[in-house]
Amino acid sequence: MRLHRLGITAFGPFGATEEIDFDALCAAGIFLLHGPTGAGKTSVLDAVCYGLYGAVPGARQSPGTSLRSDHAPPDLLTEIRLELTVGGRRLEITRSPAQTRPKKKGDGYTTEKAQSRLREYVPDEGWRALSRSNQEIGEEITQLIGMSRDQFCQVVLLPQGDFARFLRADAEARGKLLGRLFDTRRFAAVEEHLAELRRAAGTQVRAGDERILAIAQRIAQAAGPAASECPLPGIQPGEPGLADAVLEWAATARSSARERLDIAASVLSAAESRQTAARLALDTARELAGLQQRYEETRRRATAVEAGRAGHDQAQERLKRARKADLVAPALELREEADRAHRRADAARDRSRAGLPGDLADAGAEQLTALERRLREELGGLDAARRAERRGAEIDSERTALERQARADDELIRDAESWLAGWETTRNRLHTRIEAAQEAATRAELLAGRLDPARRRLDAARRRDALAARVSDAEERLGAARERALATGEAWLGLRERRLRDIAAELARELADGEACAVCGSPDHPLPARAGDGHVDQAVEDAAEAAHRRAEQARTEAEHALAAERERHAAARAE
Repeated sequence: MRLHRLGITAFGPFGATEEIDFDALCAAGIFLLHGPTGAGKTSVLDAVCYGLYGAVPGARQSPGTSLRSDHAPPDLLTEIRLELTVGGRRLEITRSPAQTRPKKKGDGYTTEKAQSRLREYVPDEGWRALSRSNQEIGEEITQLIGMSRDQFCQVVLLPQGDFARFLRADAEARGKLLGRLFDTRRFAAVEEHLAELRRAAGTQVRAGDERILAIAQRIAQAAGPAASECPLPGIQPGEPGLADAVLEWAATARSSARERLDIAASVLSAAESRQTAARLALDTARELAGLQQRYEETRRRATAVEAGRAGHDQAQERLKRARKADLVAPALELREEADRAHRRADAARDRSRAGLPGDLADAGAEQLTALERRLREELGGLDAARRAERRGAEIDSERTALERQARADDELIRDAESWLAGWETTRNRLHTRIEAAQEAATRAELLAGRLDPARRRLDAARRRDALAARVSDAEERLGAARERALATGEAWLGLRERRLRDIAAELARELADGEACAVCGSPDHPLPARAGDGHVDQAVEDAAEAAHRRAEQARTEAEHALAAERERHAAARAE
């Protein structure tokens, strides 16, 4: 932001019109406002703040106070005109507070409402009017500067009373004042966050040390006697150098354990060699014992065989006779089987002749065979007649079905002839329907191309209506947030004014006999001020200020939300 020109008319101690050319003052890069008390140095800064935000810093905007100069003539209206460049734009802001002026006709005075005008300089067009609304101008300037009035006063314009208190205060009081002016809560939050990180890191370090010690204990258990040669260092968790000491101890224990392992490996190798030689000797002795046992067993079996040779010869003789008897046994069995078959055949013949008629009881085999052949021929003829009868019945069924199919075919032929008689009419009618369907398909394709844009416009219209309601809700919330911000601001300024009126009582509480007064420097305090009824202390004022800041924050968030809703509504409306 860069100031170019400031015009002050009937404002504060300035009874006439004063012009300040900041471009000329800034030619050297920096300038100083100086002069005796009451010369109007603070009023110049108040005029800049009033031109930007329509209000002056601190308690000078308290209810009941007036920005109009008491030295100005009645017909000269109070006005602040500020020309500046901010955000790459050259603007001119003109503001007039609410004031009384003589009536143009008749006697008496009338109240002139507060007015604001905003113009922008365009190189090709010159000065162009932008707005005459206090609210729109305030929002535009706040967005361009990026700070509210309180933030601007805290960061850019340090209040005069707070600066004097800052010079006289001790380090703790200065810290509190700087924290209130510049809002250092985020730095305190960062400090607390870093402390929390430090505590968390310390906890992690201690946990890691405990895990290192646990691993060292496991190494000591695994190393066994090798670990006893170099005891574990007695360092507690959290002490520096624990990891290095444990690593050094682990390296020593590992070297000892490796030496013991090499010794044990050599001893094991020698023991394995002795075990292999002993196993070979054992196998040889076992093989010799097995051969000796087999030799003894063979001798016992040979003795037993010589003792039973006579019985064996007798058994061999009996075996020869049994084999000779076995050769004639099948012939004897065949003769017995033939006798049994002959008796069964005789019995079967007697039973068969018993079932024959009396005249055939004594017939021979040839007569019975001829009779059987003749009976079989008669049975064959009967079977052929039965099959012919079944075939006749099937032919009758087929003939009936064919007659029924013939009648159905005749009816189908008559239907086809009648259908063919009206075929031309039917074909013309179907052709007409096909052409109509093709025309309908063409129209459907054309309408389908127009349907998607229409649907999008319909969806956009619905979104526009919904967003219009949301914009209205956002405007209502913004109005409520502005009212709360104004109410909390007025309450805070009122409490601040009441505290400033009783600031002498606060200073009097800090007085001590024999110590110099911070205001007049006298060590004598004959009549200290006393707090009146309804005295406001620092805590009450800070609480009111915090409430006002929260209300301002809520108002800013409501403004951003309204701007976003308006953008979405404008996009939907354009679509």
